[in-house]
Amino acid sequence: MTDTENKAKHKARMQQQKAKVDERIKAATQDKGLLLVVTGNGKGKSTSGFGTVARAVGHGLTAAVVQYVKGGWECGERNLLEKNGVNFHVMGTGFTWETQDQETDKKAAIAAWSHSKSLLNDPSIDLVLLDEITYMLSYKYLDLDEVIGALTARPKDQHVIITGRACHRAIMDMADTVSEVRSVKHAFDNGIQAQQGIDW
Repeated sequence: MTDTENKAKHKARMQQQKAKVDERIKAATQDKGLLLVVTGNGKGKSTSGFGTVARAVGHGLTAAVVQYVKGGWECGERNLLEKNGVNFHVMGTGFTWETQDQETDKKAAIAAWSHSKSLLNDPSIDLVLLDEITYMLSYKYLDLDEVIGALTARPKDQHVIITGRACHRAIMDMADTVSEVRSVKHAFDNGIQAQQGIDW
């Protein structure tokens, strides 16, 4: 096959692909707030959520973040995004294996959820990131039906991102987009310390 024939064949394939994509774009007529879930055992779930927050803010949308697992340590994403008008609420107890106090963790989760509910009821907020809320449902610190109810009743144009491992099937079923991050290899498993600016 000649170079000219190769180019012609490639162009024909790309034209077919473009026609299919154009048809899908034309068929996508619904406009609404999205529920996005980023789950799985791999690294990058919160990072993905924060990346979307940064994109939204870059387009002039208002955003708010509730961090459910983070403690009082410095957060690079918070350092950047708060300067750009993103409201942060941090549960502040840290990892459950550090606190080892179920009752304190549950009270902190309920307080963070109370703040989350107010955000999910505020039509002036375009995007809410509920970072690592999945753990609060797995540990039964929060009521699943209440969370689902608040997500369902939120303003119709409000987008929500949920991150964390082992997302409950009921939330994944109601989500518009679900991404699963798979762990192939992690530096920490090989004795490498978490790196500032990369891991936190």
